[in-house]
Amino acid sequence: MIIGLTYDLRQDYLEMGYSELETAEFDSIETIEAIEQALQSLGHETIRIGNGIRLTERLVLGERWDLVFNIAEGLHGIGREAQIPAILDLYNIPYTFSDPMVMAVTLHKGMTKHIVRDAGLATANFIVAASDQDAWNVPFLPPFFVKPVAEGTGMGITARSVVKTATELPGVCRELVQEFHQPVLIEEFLTGREFTVGIVGTGGRARVMGTMEILVLADREDVVYSFENKEGWKSRVQYLPLSPAVDPLIQEVEDLALSAWKVLGCRDGGRIDIRCDGAGRPNFIEVNPLAGLRPEYSDLPIVCQFFGTSYVRLVEMILESALERVTLLETA
Repeated sequence: MIIGLTYDLRQDYLEMGYSELETAEFDSIETIEAIEQALQSLGHETIRIGNGIRLTERLVLGERWDLVFNIAEGLHGIGREAQIPAILDLYNIPYTFSDPMVMAVTLHKGMTKHIVRDAGLATANFIVAASDQDAWNVPFLPPFFVKPVAEGTGMGITARSVVKTATELPGVCRELVQEFHQPVLIEEFLTGREFTVGIVGTGGRARVMGTMEILVLADREDVVYSFENKEGWKSRVQYLPLSPAVDPLIQEVEDLALSAWKVLGCRDGGRIDIRCDGAGRPNFIEVNPLAGLRPEYSDLPIVCQFFGTSYVRLVEMILESALERVTLLETA
C-alpha cells in the first residue's frame, strides 16, 4: 500500500521565523523518520507529503495515495487540526485519526467539556472567559486552574495557572488572552493525582493500552504538568505505569477515559488526561486525538512501551483501525 505522510515539521516553521512557542506542537524530523520506518517495516511504501499547503499543491497536480498517515497539527485558527482531514475528505482519500468535526471540537477545551459533562461523565466545573471581565463572574470557588482554550502541549500552562484567589483571576486571564489571542478556560482546580491514558481503536473496538501517573517532581515550584515541565520531562517529571491490579483506582480512571473517548467519537489512537479531585474521584481533563508519536518522548508511545506494545506495533494498530473504515467503504 502507498501511504502518504502529512505533518508539520517544526524546523520548517522555525526557518520561516515562527517562534519556539508557536511551533511547540509541531514535529521533529525524528518523528517523521520513525513513523516512516515503522510503516516500511510493515511492508508499505511511504511518500512524504508535508503540511497542508504542500498537500493541496500535490492534490491539484493529481497525486493520490491509498491512505494518508496524518499527524499535522495545522497552523491557524481553532479548527487547524481539522484542516487536513477536511481536505482529504473532499478528495475521498482515507486517513488515520479523527475526522474534521472531532478534531475541531476537541481542540476547543470548553466545547469538549460540555460534551463530556452532558454525557454524564465527571469533569471539573468550568467556564470559558473571552476577557478578564468574564473572570469576575465565575460561579464556583477558588482555587482555579486557567489555560488557553485551544492550545496543546501544555502551552500557556505555568505555575501561574493555579490561581488561589478570585481577585488574582482577571489579571491572569488578561495575560493569557493577550498572549494567545483566544479565550481561556477557567476550571475548578483538581488537587488530586493526575494520569494519562493511552487508547487505540475506534468506537466499540477502542481499548486502553495502559495508564501512567504524572508525577511532577516535588522540589520544583512549578508543580503542574506545564509546557516547561513537558519539554524537560526527563529531569522534571516521573511517569509511573499503573494497572488496575496494582491500584484499584486505575480501573475507574480507565473506564472514564474510554467512555470519554467513545462519547467524543475519537478514532484510531490518542490520549485522555484524567485528574482526581480532593476526594480522590477521577475527572476528565482533556483529550488529545492527535497525540504525539515521537518514540521515547511522546506520552502515547511511552505508555505503550511500559505495557509491552512496541512502537512498530502501535503504528500498526493505528493503521489497522483506520483501514477498518476503508474496508467498510469498499463493501458498502
